[in-house]
Amino acid sequence: MKITEVEIFAIQLPLIDPFVISYATYDTMPSIIVKITTDSGHVGYGEGVADEHVTGESWESTFHVLKSTLAPEVIGEDPMNMERIHDIMNKAIYAVPTAKAAIDIACYDAVGKSLGIPAYGLLGGLYHEKFPITHVLSIDTPEKQAEEAADRISQGYHSFKMKVGTDMSEDVKRIQAVHEKVGDGIAIRVDVNQGWRSSSTAIQALDKLSGIGIDWLEQPVLANDIASMAEVKAKSTIPLMIDEGLRGFAEMRDIITKRAADKVNIKLMKCGGIYPAIKLAHMAEMAGIDCQIGSMVESSIGSAAGFHVAFSKKVITSVELTGPLKFSKDVGNLKYDVPFIQLNEKPGLGIDIDKQILNELTVHTEKIV
Repeated sequence: MKITEVEIFAIQLPLIDPFVISYATYDTMPSIIVKITTDSGHVGYGEGVADEHVTGESWESTFHVLKSTLAPEVIGEDPMNMERIHDIMNKAIYAVPTAKAAIDIACYDAVGKSLGIPAYGLLGGLYHEKFPITHVLSIDTPEKQAEEAADRISQGYHSFKMKVGTDMSEDVKRIQAVHEKVGDGIAIRVDVNQGWRSSSTAIQALDKLSGIGIDWLEQPVLANDIASMAEVKAKSTIPLMIDEGLRGFAEMRDIITKRAADKVNIKLMKCGGIYPAIKLAHMAEMAGIDCQIGSMVESSIGSAAGFHVAFSKKVITSVELTGPLKFSKDVGNLKYDVPFIQLNEKPGLGIDIDKQILNELTVHTEKIV
């Protein structure tokens, strides 16, 4: 089986509500969809959702890198040879993990379809039967975040990821308001997205939050400051998760060496796709660190890929892949049964692509043969 054609779609996914985090507000989510076709007639879909603040890539640069560099390099290659595919991509261009993830995911989808098995079957099989879905609370006033949390509890959710990071004092009020509204029986995870910047600010915030049962605190300091993450971890009883500070193998080695986290947030867009995500999970497992599979707010394509990784590994104990629940239109049909998700046994990613919606959302496209 050889890749004979790569088609690239630059799309804008419409959000139901604006998505607000510490460093950006999104009204639509820019995404790059990759479609590979093989000489055996099998088709695979992949996705790349870039974030300049995390990987240094943009929507435009991801499209360009795929068109000019990565897609031509993988024409004629067997999508089953993932170690070789990644080596080819890494030799062609440094970094750009989001662009590489789009190719990687498309290959797994095509190979799974060619063999008639789900993508998780290529990763060691199914370990988890289902995962609870965590609702993400975008940054807002304390009152509005608390009201939204209460509303989501009535819909069946039992855990929340709170986006904070604009101002430490206001963030403390937000967390206190949500906790007061939902009580101790609901899991609250706090994602600062680097917004508190330094270890001293993070430690001050945690002192103010003593007595509130936070599940974990995610990336309170700057991404490249692993030493400060280690300091916060040493001075707090609240479990600490690294997100933006983990991109690839070098960062994982540093995190392990400095004992800088209790948990790591692996995202396919940060590390380059399914294949490197599995390697990172294995590194974490050897170090006794739990993993989460997170999201850059991808469509059903990228989200399904993340779920296949998560469901296949014991060390992955939580997921935050809720992009499809945030879109008014999606290019795929990943199914959620709130507050849980279960995967089906369809081959590849296990989702169907709505070609009409894909064409409708496409801003520009390119085909490489």
